[in-house]
Amino acid sequence: MQCLRQQTLQPFRAHRQTSSRAVAVRVRCAAGAPTVVVTREHGKNGKLMAALSKHSIQCVELPLIEHAPGPDRDRLPGLLQAGAFDWVACTSPESAAVFLEGWRAAGSPKVRVAVVGGGTGEVLAAAGVTPEFTATKALGKVMGAELPHIPGGSDVVLYPASVKASTDLQDSLAAAGFSVQRINTYNTQIGISTVDQALLQQALAADVVTFGSPSAVKAWVALVGLQAASQKMNVCIGSTSARACGNVGLPADTIIFPDAPGIEEWARCVLQGLQKIGKLPAVVA
Repeated sequence: MQCLRQQTLQPFRAHRQTSSRAVAVRVRCAAGAPTVVVTREHGKNGKLMAALSKHSIQCVELPLIEHAPGPDRDRLPGLLQAGAFDWVACTSPESAAVFLEGWRAAGSPKVRVAVVGGGTGEVLAAAGVTPEFTATKALGKVMGAELPHIPGGSDVVLYPASVKASTDLQDSLAAAGFSVQRINTYNTQIGISTVDQALLQQALAADVVTFGSPSAVKAWVALVGLQAASQKMNVCIGSTSARACGNVGLPADTIIFPDAPGIEEWARCVLQGLQKIGKLPAVVA
């Protein structure tokens, strides 16, 4: 596993908050211990926190996003019942959860599901759906390039996506000879505008901030300001969130991400970030 540094920065783009919902912050800190802010939505931070706790790293849990239904959510059950596709593509744990909701509403039809990574597959497997394809690297463009064609099939891929999802998967599937039916089934939204100021100070005192989506990057910068955000090591789950860090103006030398997205890889990059600023020894077992 290799942790990468962001090299190319894009112009800063101002961000406006879209929700007034306040959120509680769960803080676990110890004097002198390395401290990391985790920013995924409620219920999605546990695995990263567990991986970091093995190295005595304390976490400030500050959920910065929430999910909402997308405009095509109600279409999913009918499309699953019709079955006019070879594959259903799930590209995130949230995508898998939305698929399962529609699949159950459709009467649990037999479908062939492809996933972008192990975490997404785990969500499906826990509900009794076994993915028939998992990409070798958790990236949409890799999944699109690797997905096998079904002999005698339609070469159609049903893609229940986030409204904000890029076209990486669609483009790579099209290049590989597939036809993609994308439906925007959920939306990733910024979910906070205010937090308790005493707790926010705990987050501002942390050494590293982690991001699992571009929306979380934008929410953090909107909350604390670009200057404060630029003082942290910013560790992203993958290249998409890393690009978002560059887009809002965070310095390139503060942005780290793994070449292959995943919880363990993400945690290792956090360790590298802490090593860079002297909060951990150069070698961590």
